[in-house]
Amino acid sequence: MQCMNTQPPLCKQICVIGLGLIGASLAQAIKDNGLSERLVAVDRHTPSIDEAIQHGLLDAGSAVLNEVVFGSDLIVIAVPVQAVQAVFVDIKAAMDNGQLATDCIITDVCSTKVNIIDAAKAVFGSLPIGLVPAHPIAGAENSGYHARRATLFVNHSVIICELPTTHNSAIAKLRQLWEAVGANVMSMDAEHHDRILAHTSHLPHLLAFNLVEQLASHDDNLDMFRYAAGGFRDFSRIAASDPKMWHDIFFANESAIVSALDEYGVYLQTMRQLIIDKDSTALMGLLGRAQAARRHFGHMLASTPYTDTSAMSASYNITPSNTVLGTIAIPGDKSISHRSIMLGSLATGVTNVTGFLEGEDALATLQAFRDMGVTIEGPDNGKLTIHGVGMNGLKPSKTPLYMGNSGTSMRLLAGILAAQSFDSVLTGDTSLNKRPMERVAAPLREMGAVIQSTGHSGTAPLSITGRATIGKPLQGIDYEMPVASAQIKSCLLLAGLWAEGTTTVIQPEVSRDHTERMLSAFGYPVTVDGNRISVAGGGQLTGGDIAVPADISSAAFFMVAAAISQNSELTLTQVGINPTRTGIIDILKLMQADISLSNETHVGGEPVADITIRSSNLKGIEIPEHLVPLAIDEFPVLFIAASCAQGRTVLTGAKELRVKESDRIAVMAEGLQTLGIDCTVTEDGLIIEGKGIEREGIEGQNSKVNNSQPVFGGGHITSHHDHRIAMSFAIASLRASKQITIEGVETVNTSFPGFAELANHIGMSIKVDNAAV
Repeated sequence: MQCMNTQPPLCKQICVIGLGLIGASLAQAIKDNGLSERLVAVDRHTPSIDEAIQHGLLDAGSAVLNEVVFGSDLIVIAVPVQAVQAVFVDIKAAMDNGQLATDCIITDVCSTKVNIIDAAKAVFGSLPIGLVPAHPIAGAENSGYHARRATLFVNHSVIICELPTTHNSAIAKLRQLWEAVGANVMSMDAEHHDRILAHTSHLPHLLAFNLVEQLASHDDNLDMFRYAAGGFRDFSRIAASDPKMWHDIFFANESAIVSALDEYGVYLQTMRQLIIDKDSTALMGLLGRAQAARRHFGHMLASTPYTDTSAMSASYNITPSNTVLGTIAIPGDKSISHRSIMLGSLATGVTNVTGFLEGEDALATLQAFRDMGVTIEGPDNGKLTIHGVGMNGLKPSKTPLYMGNSGTSMRLLAGILAAQSFDSVLTGDTSLNKRPMERVAAPLREMGAVIQSTGHSGTAPLSITGRATIGKPLQGIDYEMPVASAQIKSCLLLAGLWAEGTTTVIQPEVSRDHTERMLSAFGYPVTVDGNRISVAGGGQLTGGDIAVPADISSAAFFMVAAAISQNSELTLTQVGINPTRTGIIDILKLMQADISLSNETHVGGEPVADITIRSSNLKGIEIPEHLVPLAIDEFPVLFIAASCAQGRTVLTGAKELRVKESDRIAVMAEGLQTLGIDCTVTEDGLIIEGKGIEREGIEGQNSKVNNSQPVFGGGHITSHHDHRIAMSFAIASLRASKQITIEGVETVNTSFPGFAELANHIGMSIKVDNAAV
């Protein structure tokens, strides 16, 4: 095969000892990438050596080390772990007789590391300065020279155990080698490596071998294997691995494997007893946590979304359309979905939730409480059953709590966790870890919390010290918020549930009050006196039924869609119209949009209504600052409405938009200008020159609406992976003259899974491209 590497070789000569699957695959990768001037190998199986030389893989080979090793500057030991000490004896002899330099790099690919180091000490006395124990986490069902694959290590992890006795240049060169064959290299202490691998690799292989042996020994073994389902085949596949290799590994890592087996036995006995006792709640909790954790860890390690495992490359390609019609149901309210999980988990008794939003943000909150020991059944078509653990029933998570892209999850949970007895860490994806967290950390510290944020700008991860370490509970405070923020307010009120005394939050403007309403629905007293909201610590929450209304922030996109398009009429059913969230309706009405509400009622303590909106001749306005906090999440799509309005629209007092998932003022302005809209960014807002046509008919009415004239051109929009930016520019296509392409739309699933499908259902034309990278 032609060399794929254009750089000089890393080594003059590499010697691979053992041409099994790993050794031969690494040799092939070294050869294909031109990483060594010469490549030699040692293997007792002479036919493998002969074939490798015939294939041009090796420059030389032998069954005896001293016949080929002379001049090697890197040796890779790829033999069963119990044979490594004998190999070290041969290597030392080669060093003693001058065939090898004493600083020759010596590494291995074995699954255990402590015994490799012990073997080296036994042979060499003091550890060679070139010894770098390593372990590629890769394999295949088939073994041997013929199963080799040069790509075996691509995107797989390789663990390097950096010893204090090893020369830095040896570590650096080995790291270069593994990275050159496509592996992801990480460092780990040898003892820690053996403990981790005992649980994640050695124990699963041991159990697979044991299960196959159990079934093979059964009287009905023929039928058992004949009718074995996919689960058996998937789980037992690894029992086809090399028995000699695993025999050696099990003995080499005896202590860690026995410990892992003992721990597994306890879990197995617990599950056995749950089945005998028919403890449905506990068994569902165990199975649910396991299912969610399996999915969650993959997303957490890769910082990927929950509902879309593709790379961050999804885009919308939108063909302009003019009219939207129909009656549709909007997904559940994200803010209320978050809070239903939090308060339901902390309540006494069972909470049944309907209408839960199965978007990534809410799923992050759900997973966090599962990680803290709460049994949660679902979600199943928006239905959840939460078995509350009470105010003091949360347990410490064994891993950092991963919030994905959800700022609400992180900021509200910070308040809850600041009051718990145990330590905790909150982290998120790359985007969330750049967002400001001192706005909640600082007032929590005033209550006595010990919270450490990251970097000079005070971002996540957040490390929170438990009250058991501090030795005293939080203290209630009076806190004047510098900005109207429901997240800050909710964080402090939730912390106040455990604080001594009363916690009072004074807000400069009204902000959404879902936390106050839901606390009351769970039976916890909340005092509201104008803009002062107070809770006294020491109360209890009682579980019940929570119906999550449709999300008005999600409905906003379709409200604007109907208002700006031609001959359109949409009815959005049972949308939450909490007065702290209706800024979008108030602002659109000031712009003279044709909106009406019907079927008004209350669901779970929240007011809801059907919202109908028709084509409208919108008018530019100066947006009243008191409405800004009531529509903070809806401004991206309101900017689209303003672009379609007649005259100028001016927004001020909206600095909060600059610290959302993106700087929504700057990003929206950039996109609007790309589509031909004249707009000016200010310190705390945006000025938009609307391109709507003159209004016809009687002043104040929409009797002769003509929204057929394009306002936007076409073009390529970068959403900066902000879900509301992406959806807003999708709505702009209703008044565009050419196709609009929007990059980075996979994050739409954080708040509105199924957005494109619903938009197409009412007449839009969005094609989703999920091309992986």
